Amino acid sequence: MSTRQYNYLIVGAGFAGSVAAERLASKGNKILLVEKRNHIAGNAFDEYDEHGILVHKYGPHIFHTNSKKVFEYLSQFTEWRKYEHRVLANLDGELYPIPINRTTINKLYNKNFTTEDEVKEYYESVREKRSPILNSEDIIVNQVGVDLYEKFFKYYTKKQWELDPSELSSSVCGRIPIRTNTDDRYFTDQYQFMPKDGYTKMFEKILAHPNIKILLNTDYKEIINKIEFDKIIYTGPIDSFFDYEFGKLPYRSLHFEWENHKTEFYQKVTSVNFVNSEKYTRITEHKYFSNQKSNTTTITKEYPQMEGEPFYPIPNDENSVLVTKYKSNVSKLNNVKFIGRLAEYKYYNMDQVIGRILSLY
Repeated sequence: MSTRQYNYLIVGAGFAGSVAAERLASKGNKILLVEKRNHIAGNAFDEYDEHGILVHKYGPHIFHTNSKKVFEYLSQFTEWRKYEHRVLANLDGELYPIPINRTTINKLYNKNFTTEDEVKEYYESVREKRSPILNSEDIIVNQVGVDLYEKFFKYYTKKQWELDPSELSSSVCGRIPIRTNTDDRYFTDQYQFMPKDGYTKMFEKILAHPNIKILLNTDYKEIINKIEFDKIIYTGPIDSFFDYEFGKLPYRSLHFEWENHKTEFYQKVTSVNFVNSEKYTRITEHKYFSNQKSNTTTITKEYPQMEGEPFYPIPNDENSVLVTKYKSNVSKLNNVKFIGRLAEYKYYNMDQVIGRILSLY
């Protein structure tokens, strides 16, 4: 066992850093977890607002996974509430299920399809064959044609990323399924739940191990030379770690506008995406997550922007070249592990990050 003060310095108290801290602490390691914000839980942080409604401060975080291993791991730290996420697209003031499904097609084009085969035939008749698939425009047009692409993907994606879908990796729009049935759930994973008392309470339990010391409101660079440790696990932006040696990597951020309305519910589902109108991308109604009973409801409008907290890596060829330069630096470091969406400049879902940590540690 090391004689140093800490076996691991872990930077960032989101899912990657917190799960790594718990796993390593449970094996007898001494952990110092450093977080620049004034709270744990990363972007999954939730708290009660002044109206008593549990809100997701950094936008909706919906837990869904097909991994029994991930679900059982988190179940040690929380009870669950069954929750299946549903989203509607606001197109010209009308609401349609998203991801696109049979109901969407029937309503939009005044069809009366009753079988999956009919919808498959329709997609086949309107799709524009693209080969090779090089970007997000290609992957959607290749499946459902130009009209559905322009109605549901083009403007929304441009708002979200400030780039045309043709300038983005196919992985961006490729994450959204196209359906032939009437399933209106956003996800189809086996395990779809919300932590019963919220994410922050779950993180508190994950980090309750006596071998874990937490420093909030702290930039690790300010303390790194004052403490002794063996290894670093880093979950922050990769370019920041190397002091932007090759230039800044672009990330999309979000600005939230909060409103409380004196009505039980504001909209029919948790999230409404505005696919061809408004400057905001979506409205999220937070009460649906917790199923709270109250006479008012809190919503957020999301405005994507370049400045602010980094939320999403921007996957395209130009950024991929820059990331490769930073990753060549990473390979030269023996005692630092880079994990997570920002540290790897890769879009991970929550369960994917947890799964990676459980495999590593």
